Amino acid sequence: MIRHVVLFTLKAPETLDTAMAALRRLAEIPHVHALEVVPNLKRDQFGNAVDLVVHGLFEDTAALDAYKAHPLYAEAIAVVRPLRDERTAADFVTTL
Repeated sequence: MIRHVVLFTLKAPETLDTAMAALRRLAEIPHVHALEVVPNLKRDQFGNAVDLVVHGLFEDTAALDAYKAHPLYAEAIAVVRPLRDERTAADFVTTL
């Protein structure tokens, strides 16, 4: 299984609901095993810049690639890109 984790900082806090709604539509993409879009709880003692977390689970890299090629992915990016300040992503094989 592949985990896909994306961390977003937003330009304005009031755009959180809009960004979350757009990103939650990604769960409709058939290649996703599981997907969650959640606000950061901001409980870390060293840094809390991240506003929003996307966590996806995929069977393999082919499923992740198909997810990124899906039209809903492009639609979500079109909504969220102007709202975000920074985006950091990590993809890794999970043994859990």
